[in-house]
Amino acid sequence: MPLGQLGYGFIDAAYLPAGEDEYYLRNRQNRTGINYRQLSAYEIEVLVRNRNTSDNWNNILVSDAFNPELVKNCKFYGLVRIGKLEPYFLEYSRLKVAVGMYNSTIISCDFGDNVVVDNVNYLSHYVIGNEVIIVNVNELMTTPHAKFGVGIVKEGEPEDIRIWLELCNENGGRKVIPFTDMLPADAWLWTRHRTNKKLMQRFVDFTEEQYDTKRGYYGKIGDRTVIKNCAIVKDCWIGSDAYLKGANKLKNLTINSSAEEPSQIGEGCEMVNGIVGFGCRIFYGVKAVRFIMASQSQLKYGARLINSYLGNNATISCCEVLNSLIFPGHEQHHNNSFLCASLIMGQSNIAAGATIGSNHNSRSPDGELIAGRGFWPGLCVSLKHNSRFASFTLIAKGDYAHELDIPLPFSLVSQDLANDALIVLPGYWFMYNMYALARNAWKYHDRDKRKEKVQTLEFDYLAPDTIAEIQSALLLIETAVGRHIKHDANGHLLDTEYRAAGYQYLQQPEAAPIAQLLVSGFENSKRPTYLVKAVEGYHWYKRLLQYYGTISLIEILEQGKDWEHLFQVAEKQPETSTWINVGGQLIASHDLSQLISDIENGIIDGWPMLHERYQHLGSQYAGQRLANGLQVITQIVGDAKWTPGLINNLLQQAVDTRRQMLIEIEESRQKDYTNPFRKMVYEDAAEMETVLGSMDENPFILYEQKATEAFAQRVSHLQNSLISMPV
Repeated sequence: MPLGQLGYGFIDAAYLPAGEDEYYLRNRQNRTGINYRQLSAYEIEVLVRNRNTSDNWNNILVSDAFNPELVKNCKFYGLVRIGKLEPYFLEYSRLKVAVGMYNSTIISCDFGDNVVVDNVNYLSHYVIGNEVIIVNVNELMTTPHAKFGVGIVKEGEPEDIRIWLELCNENGGRKVIPFTDMLPADAWLWTRHRTNKKLMQRFVDFTEEQYDTKRGYYGKIGDRTVIKNCAIVKDCWIGSDAYLKGANKLKNLTINSSAEEPSQIGEGCEMVNGIVGFGCRIFYGVKAVRFIMASQSQLKYGARLINSYLGNNATISCCEVLNSLIFPGHEQHHNNSFLCASLIMGQSNIAAGATIGSNHNSRSPDGELIAGRGFWPGLCVSLKHNSRFASFTLIAKGDYAHELDIPLPFSLVSQDLANDALIVLPGYWFMYNMYALARNAWKYHDRDKRKEKVQTLEFDYLAPDTIAEIQSALLLIETAVGRHIKHDANGHLLDTEYRAAGYQYLQQPEAAPIAQLLVSGFENSKRPTYLVKAVEGYHWYKRLLQYYGTISLIEILEQGKDWEHLFQVAEKQPETSTWINVGGQLIASHDLSQLISDIENGIIDGWPMLHERYQHLGSQYAGQRLANGLQVITQIVGDAKWTPGLINNLLQQAVDTRRQMLIEIEESRQKDYTNPFRKMVYEDAAEMETVLGSMDENPFILYEQKATEAFAQRVSHLQNSLISMPV
């Protein structure tokens, strides 16, 4: 084509609105406020002397503070607008570069003030902010139909080119349209309720209404962003203060970044058709295709993220993740782990050798795996879909060849290979690793670096969702115990009768432990499933259930309310509600039903309004959780008369439980210092303390010790005030 056309005709005439030129969208995007003017004859002379060329010098517009001496050996095509250039240098991470434009080909771009453009082989159709550094880039361009990672279709394009994210299922049956502000809750809502066609269409409409389908938007590079040593950056919308270094290919992306939450993409990365959240870190050979990374998440060391959503404050290194929806607080660090077709509900940790949801251990690629909060498959665990796991399930090494449905929270799942049986130890974390359980809850609170906390995330291991699971687990264990002690009935009793018998047995202080309890429905196989240490786990469940409820009672009492108010609060609570983990935010089932109804009926008419509803529900959560705990404790008390003596007893038991939890925390950590096999790699105790740190100086244990003492003092103050409380 004629050279004179280079840099012009960005928007095909068929897609130009009447009376508009090809720059009308570009002019809207340029918000620098710079008053551009044409070059003077002197400035053109200097530019020519400095070996610059242009197809038309009249189409080079500059600000009044433009210095032509700082532009050398560049080729300009089309309309180019340049802000001030002053004799300074910019510095970032020890990189120091002179302000100006050097050794580059520039086509139809806008520049803010004091930018650095050096050795950019091809730069076209970008609106670039102030103090931006772009050096050693092969190709930096935008096409007229750029979508910047959003799943929209531009004017004149067929529907079949739309980008979808095929989450949770490899066959696309739960696919969603990506958009820049998608939260984990949005993704969850859209992947669920698939038979509700009206709801599904509303989500499509929300997304379509949020974006313009016009052709001709330029790419964006925000203020103070640095792009260096990259090969291809195409159709990208990049926020301020981003740092892109050594990437191989970045195409069709929105990279959210700000001064408060800068995002970084590093060496060898290849990312296509995706959205990067604020404060994300992506380094060292990462491959990501059709993806969303929520704010403050990380991909590192060759990780592969494909057709997946990665939640906030999550890290994936080395491994491969496909077709998965991952809630906040996920950790997966090992090259030989594989996660596919899964819904992982946060605070999870996938160990080396884990193979989860692979269609190589199923007949077809349309299965799914759902895991509650705190999911932790250990080393070399192979799981097939369909499987489901209660919160805080730990899975021991092994190939689990059959579908699993584990309803008991805080359990250890393992295999007895000698006897070909599945083994489940309920309440494992409370009995054997309270340190890790409590520390993880503390850690996730501490590591939540989101600046804009639209969703109220729950990280505590005792919360309405896990409490409901504990309540169900108690009934299950009671029934299993009843069947065990009434085995002579040969299955002729009703479940309620077995449960009653098991309950009576478990209430006896001298109830003997039961080595193994046979249960059913945990695994899709003919081999038996046994609960081990179920009596001990049962009592831990009950103890922590009462502790959780007493916490709410303490908060009510500390508000100085009288007994009448206490009963009013209890009576106003609805029947125990199901709590749903909606992208890391716990929402009561009745609130979720109302939210869905409001979407269907147009009361919620877009993603921003839906996000406001999340915030509103989050503002109510503390009160709802308080009410939930009060409901639990009133159910435990039952028909007993509320007296100061009863309250005093509940308070003292809460202190005893808290102190026992502290003992379990200390003892589970102390094993690392007393186990002879742990100690054998150190010359003496001094070397071990030097390497591991002293138990006495462990920051988390010190924190728990202070918190436990503070809790005991709170309760003591309340106990002293019970005497004067009216009955």
